[in-house]
Amino acid sequence: MQNLILASSSPRRKELLETLQLTFAISSSEVDESFDPSLSPEEVVMELAERKAQVIFTENPDSFVIGSDTVVVANNRILGKPADEAEANSMLQSLSGRKHEVFTGVSILSPTSSTRFFEKTEVWFWELTDEEIRSYVKSGEPFDKAGAYGIQQLGSMLVKKIHGDYFAVVGLPVARTVRELQRLGYQLPY
Repeated sequence: MQNLILASSSPRRKELLETLQLTFAISSSEVDESFDPSLSPEEVVMELAERKAQVIFTENPDSFVIGSDTVVVANNRILGKPADEAEANSMLQSLSGRKHEVFTGVSILSPTSSTRFFEKTEVWFWELTDEEIRSYVKSGEPFDKAGAYGIQQLGSMLVKKIHGDYFAVVGLPVARTVRELQRLGYQLPY
């Protein structure tokens, strides 16, 4: 039996992997999420995803381990998770009425090989009023999400349109992840 581990405490990534009807464990640990500012967004998310996966793989070298990381890029600036209400407000104001990119990186480590990749999705926001931003921030939803919003919940009201992989914006590009798992030798149960 092949072991599959999601190296993430994100409830959204867990839900996405559950939709695939795969049996997996969840194990996450704190990793340093600082990065070299000279790196491109795609390099940043793949590097952070690999750090997360590597910590868990070191403890479980006979398993397939999936690490993932997501960032939002607006005005050539990487937006992570907001530290407080003021930063969440600022991030959402910078996204209002504009296009931004969401980069999600994935690292899969297995007993015999590994891979890492990223998906980029373009997202356009509606023009947001100050009251809409304040109300959304007060909901508490922005605080554990890159760019201060989640597309799958209340934040869906902010999004005008997307071009790319919706699931990558949520936090895990599921179709590509499954294909990469299979390419590395993981056997799907169906």
